[in-house]
Amino acid sequence: MVARTTIAALTIAFSAISTCVCFADDKASTAAPPKVGDKAGDFSLNSPAGEKVNLHTLLKQGPAVLVVLRGFPGYQCPLCNRQVGELLASADAFAEAGANVVMVYPGPGERLDKRAQEFLGKRSLPKHFSLVVDPDYAFTLAYHLRWDAASETAFPATFVIDRDGVIRFAQISQSHGGRTPAKTMLEQLKMLK
Repeated sequence: MVARTTIAALTIAFSAISTCVCFADDKASTAAPPKVGDKAGDFSLNSPAGEKVNLHTLLKQGPAVLVVLRGFPGYQCPLCNRQVGELLASADAFAEAGANVVMVYPGPGERLDKRAQEFLGKRSLPKHFSLVVDPDYAFTLAYHLRWDAASETAFPATFVIDRDGVIRFAQISQSHGGRTPAKTMLEQLKMLK
């Protein structure tokens, strides 16, 4: 009886230690995403049509709103569809604020361009909006937003970035919901003036 109890206790202790070691070695799990006051990391990503979008080039025109979608976790996310619809409904207000809106669509690299095009469907994007793809999560990993679980891609996130590249607002959801409303993004942009 004592031997069985000791073996069970050692097994539990060893499992806990192994889990901690694996988590500590996982850089994506231990590194923090960008926060308010941080300089936004520059990136260049392509639209599904192959047009290059560079953050620092956009910032020369004015502030930017960076929205990280779930992309393609094996299906088109209905919450992402709703969020993009709300952003497009507020397109004129974003234009009046002088902001570019960049939506990042992460997922496995194979056919991601096609998946992003399917996501857009018949919607057309205004001049100051971009949907860019993040094949194989290069951007998502660099921003430490990778949701590395079955049927997941990235934690939904929103960043408002001023012309100097400083993050003035950041919201990262740890679930599928918790998205930043367009109204909140626009309020944050007004505070930059």
